[in-house]
Amino acid sequence: MGNREDLLDGAVRCLKDKGWRSTVRDIAAAAGVNHAAIGYHFGSREALLTEAFNLAMQEWGDELGAAGARLAGEASPLERYRGFWEQVIASVLAHRNLWVASVEAAVEAERNQRVRDLIADAIAEARGGLAAGVLGVAEVDVRPGEVRSVGSVQMALVTGVLMQWVIDPDRAPGPDDLIEGLKALGGRLFVAADQ
Repeated sequence: MGNREDLLDGAVRCLKDKGWRSTVRDIAAAAGVNHAAIGYHFGSREALLTEAFNLAMQEWGDELGAAGARLAGEASPLERYRGFWEQVIASVLAHRNLWVASVEAAVEAERNQRVRDLIADAIAEARGGLAAGVLGVAEVDVRPGEVRSVGSVQMALVTGVLMQWVIDPDRAPGPDDLIEGLKALGGRLFVAADQ
């Protein structure tokens, strides 16, 4: 690997270890390069962390996508959905500091348009994959309305559950809690709509 790739790798490790507050010295030490290389290759610590955050989120998405593919042979949509939540929760437990960094990135997005655009694009892309997983179809077969509705609801659930597991893991919901909650909400909302 060259210095640029070493810096990206080091910055991803720093995000996973120290979050968005990783310093130039932290990143340079993790990468095994001189801190001046950050300016040369990326222009700033913030630009490097932004690119590293994007890379880390892509890696997580790939990990979750691979887990979803393994679940595709499960017996029922409900079993696949339970398995999805088991994978999400396992990911939070395995990569807690990365999820803390994602919260920090959301705060950073308020002041940094590049981070805001990156997160907005990632959310838009993730909606399609999340909708496909819930619907049990290939992502190319998800209609735009389903991306907007099913994908957006699933994205809201994922971000909310992740936040609960980061902040209060002892009381955060498990897969069965989420499924029971959705059943109760659906029954209540649609029974009320029919009356």
